[in-house]
This record gives sequence, C-alpha cells and structure tokens, in this order.
Amino acid sequence: MYFEDHNPPHFHVLANDGREAQIGLEDLKVLRGEIDRRAMHEAIVWAKENPDFLREKWIEFNEG
Repeated sequence: MYFEDHNPPHFHVLANDGREAQIGLEDLKVLRGEIDRRAMHEAIVWAKENPDFLREKWIEFNEG
C-alpha cells in the first residue's frame, strides 16, 4: 500500500521480476497489472489470511 493512494481500496504486489499488480481489498481481484501465477497465488493466500490488517492499513494510510 502507498500513502494517499486512490480508490478503490487495494494493495500492491511487487514480483521479483519487477512487475506489479494492484489487488482490490473487497474481492481480491486484479485491478491493474500482471504478475506471475505463483506470486499472485502467494499474495492472495496471504491477503485472505490478513483481511483485517489490510483494511486497517488502508484506513491508516489513506483515510486517517
């Protein structure tokens, strides 16, 4: 996540090869960008396990 980022609420996934994707917090769907399947899978698994943390950080960085 970045400070003062745009809506909808999302987080950024940076892959080892330099590519990036933005993932929506509500539905965990790709909003923009593309990364390899393995990196995407790892990010989605982590996001499903940490939804409260992601929402709290979005509020702190963008609405607080």
